[in-house]
Amino acid sequence: MSAVEYRAILKYRLMIPLFPDDDPCPVCRKYCLDSFGEHAVHCKELPGFKYRHDLVRDVLYDVLKRVGISAKKEAPVNFLNDPLEGKSTLRPADILVFGWEGGKHACVDLTGVSPLVGLRDHGFVAGQAITKAEAGKVAKHEKACIENQHVFVPFAFDTFGALAPDAVRFLKRVQHVVSSNTAHVKGQNFVFSRVGFAIQKDVAAQLVARLTTISL
Repeated sequence: MSAVEYRAILKYRLMIPLFPDDDPCPVCRKYCLDSFGEHAVHCKELPGFKYRHDLVRDVLYDVLKRVGISAKKEAPVNFLNDPLEGKSTLRPADILVFGWEGGKHACVDLTGVSPLVGLRDHGFVAGQAITKAEAGKVAKHEKACIENQHVFVPFAFDTFGALAPDAVRFLKRVQHVVSSNTAHVKGQNFVFSRVGFAIQKDVAAQLVARLTTISL
């Protein structure tokens, strides 16, 4: 991470304005590139939105591979779809972990959200965005996985680097595999560190690329 990216992500995390004024998004033209950079990292029409999801997925897959856990990235399965749209929306599992629980394979599905969703609403609760995202993934895919003898693992994270409970449990189990193979604490800590750094690295890159008038 470059010094400019580091300063950008630090300002983003501390909610220090990155833009002097709110300007219209040059891509979607529906919202403003708000002063705190939220739209810049969450606009679905800006290049790089899906890249963050794919980068975190690739890093997680690499972690699994390095610790000796058998897995496949973008693994085709015949049952993951949106229940409201039917089989026309069939999609692969982000990561398929073989023999993860009771001999059953696990479909790991990643999703990234803003931690500030609902900030202006009455009764805002910190951390609610990722728990809602996690619950949404469970509602959409868990039943299909169970019916097809698979385990479903939602892996929700936000752009501040927080992880939802199921994602934490998943990484702790991966960490346990590492601890069984090494006695070094540093060797165990890299599991959470690599995933967390990947999230922040990509958000920082998006901020620097989008906010061309940024003063760092």
